[in-house]
Amino acid sequence: MPRNRNKVSEFLEKFSHQATKATGTSVAFVFALLIIIVWVITGPLFHYSDTWQLVINTGTTIVTFLMVFLIQRAQNKDALAIHLKLNEIVAALEGASNRLIDVEDLSEPEIDALHNYYKRLIELARKDDNLTTTHSIEEAATRHGTKYKKKTTDKTDRKTDRR
Repeated sequence: MPRNRNKVSEFLEKFSHQATKATGTSVAFVFALLIIIVWVITGPLFHYSDTWQLVINTGTTIVTFLMVFLIQRAQNKDALAIHLKLNEIVAALEGASNRLIDVEDLSEPEIDALHNYYKRLIELARKDDNLTTTHSIEEAATRHGTKYKKKTTDKTDRKTDRR
């Protein structure tokens, strides 16, 4: 799916991908740790002056500020990719609720309503012997009702047999 994108956008995407990949390594952590160690060691040389403290404060503030946006961009891309994969699974599975496709675009009250729907499903599923046998509240309620009736009938039959 080729798209028309400008060179700046392509450069920023490649740069952010490489930077995210590089900063998430053990080497990057060791490098950052070495910078802190060098800064601490140079403290006596600069008599722990305000300028000495300002160097590390300014450096860490700038790096943190830039990393926030870099990490957010990477997370947004990853989240979108995960949502697309999950949407494909939901769309492809027979019996899966298509109401869940693009659920991330719903409002908070709509998501809360779906959450409550699935909480009810969990409550019904916990009453079942096998938690993987149901996939909708309607089906869970039907199966639960059938099982309950069967258990009640079985108990009644056992009491009758004892007499």
